[in-house]
Amino acid sequence: MTAPTIHDCDILVHNGLILTMDPQRQIISDGMVAIRKDAIVYVGPKTASVASDVTLDAQGGIILPGLVNGHTHTAMTLFRGLADDLPLMEWLTGYIFPAESRIDADFVHVGALLACAEMIYSGVTTFCDMYLFEDEVAKASQESGMRSLVGEVLYDFPSPHYGAIENGFAYTEHLIEKWKDDPLVSIAVEPHAPYTCSPELLRTAHAISRRHNVPLVIHLAETQTEVAEIQNRYGKLPVEHLESLGILGPHLIADHCVHINDSEIERLTQHHVNIVSNPESNMKLASGVSPIATLIARGLTVGLGTDGCASNNNLDMFQEMDTVAKLQKIAQMDPTALDAVTVLKMATCNGARALGMGDIIGSLEPGKKADIIVVDTAKPHLTPMYNPYSHLVYAASGADVRHSIINGKLVMKDRKLLTLNADDIMARANEKAALVKQWVA
Repeated sequence: MTAPTIHDCDILVHNGLILTMDPQRQIISDGMVAIRKDAIVYVGPKTASVASDVTLDAQGGIILPGLVNGHTHTAMTLFRGLADDLPLMEWLTGYIFPAESRIDADFVHVGALLACAEMIYSGVTTFCDMYLFEDEVAKASQESGMRSLVGEVLYDFPSPHYGAIENGFAYTEHLIEKWKDDPLVSIAVEPHAPYTCSPELLRTAHAISRRHNVPLVIHLAETQTEVAEIQNRYGKLPVEHLESLGILGPHLIADHCVHINDSEIERLTQHHVNIVSNPESNMKLASGVSPIATLIARGLTVGLGTDGCASNNNLDMFQEMDTVAKLQKIAQMDPTALDAVTVLKMATCNGARALGMGDIIGSLEPGKKADIIVVDTAKPHLTPMYNPYSHLVYAASGADVRHSIINGKLVMKDRKLLTLNADDIMARANEKAALVKQWVA
């Protein structure tokens, strides 16, 4: 690692323990990261030869790649805590679906801004979103300075946004064209799930994905009810069904994958499908426990997501890491089932790979985009520190993130958001919440 020449960087992060999350899993004590424009130009031991326009002192904290929230529905921040502790179908049909039928573009924009603020505060630098009016999510992502992969949800029944599915396909292609050159926003094709999408819809969505060379995102095998419904309709399990349609492949991001058997895992492995697990949402809705440790052992790339705030109820990836590790241990009655290093990889380098972004983010290496966070470890609950990986997974929280840099731009410094006005966003969110109360009264 060659140090950059003097005055060769715009931002310098130093005086911290660097977890690179690179293939060699390098840890650098008293290290520094130099950034020029949107990229990392140096990662290594402290050197006196570097000057910069902006210098961030990590004060002995941990410097690591920004976290990747691999699956969420950002605008559902405005449904946070709405009708909790109800059976899934009662919750959906009695509250969520009626409320969603009333939302508009401004509602989604405000909810997405609120989500972006929450995610930046808690160390997330990249997220993958599926919802309605997704152009508004893309705008919020751009406004906040966050990196994102977003797509309009597609299903057989009329959408509150675009109406008939033909319009949904057209809107998706419009998004792909509109955002194709954006440095932060990428677009995916996002059919909701096998039980809400006909084979014809899925084939068309897949064709659009391949034609434009963008990811295909789908909820898969989330509940036992879904599995039974697919079996009754098509005589196949969900993974088998998608394979028969020719949809499985390395371009596919499958969310949840809770109820899958060994044969389905083998199919996912053969086709190099990417998985994103959402343990807290699956627990809260009593959907089940995904066999994450087994999926990883089989060689699958597995990322981590929070799902939406209506079924979690937050976007804190530190909590999600703690949950997925402990849940896998108790599910397998094995304390070694999912170790802290593997879990942190799910939230960083492997999460980036799952979204098709592994070449540009997910680790701190020269040439990669500068998506970096600093965790303040000078706190009682983070003292002493023997193992930084286990500290981040089992002891830290989103509130411990001090600085955040995305694509070479400082978006949070000393816990102050620099791209968004959180107070204004929260005020607008409360105005939308007053409407939601009327809708579900």
